[in-house]
Amino acid sequence: MSLFFVLNGPNLNLLGQRQPEIYGRETLSDVEGACRDIVAASGHELFFAQSNREYELIDWIHEARGNAAGMVINPGAFSHTSIAILDALNAYEAPVIEVHISNIHKREVFRHHSYVSTRADGVIAGLGIEGYSVALRRLIALQTR
Repeated sequence: MSLFFVLNGPNLNLLGQRQPEIYGRETLSDVEGACRDIVAASGHELFFAQSNREYELIDWIHEARGNAAGMVINPGAFSHTSIAILDALNAYEAPVIEVHISNIHKREVFRHHSYVSTRADGVIAGLGIEGYSVALRRLIALQTR
């Protein structure tokens, strides 16, 4: 049995309410439920969290070191600004998949660059909340190799 982390950055607590034309109407609870179903069906465990605070995300990444077999992270706006999150991820040795609900490459130019992408083993953008499911399935598949 493996443990997987799913971490969410700023404003994702407003999913379903904030700019639904971009992010959809599903809530973060919907995302968590889908993630829990996938992980439970494969006999694994899940740590799912969201914070608007950079330091909390960093602390959870540190906690994942030596504990989690893989991580899905949607760093939100921290993708484009946080070298500190990148540094924390660089100290985490298991696979990391970066997820963005919207296609960040079709949005404002400042969103086109992600520091996190330079560490991520995979990047999913523009699949809506289904991106989380794809990412978790990939991490689970990597465990069975």
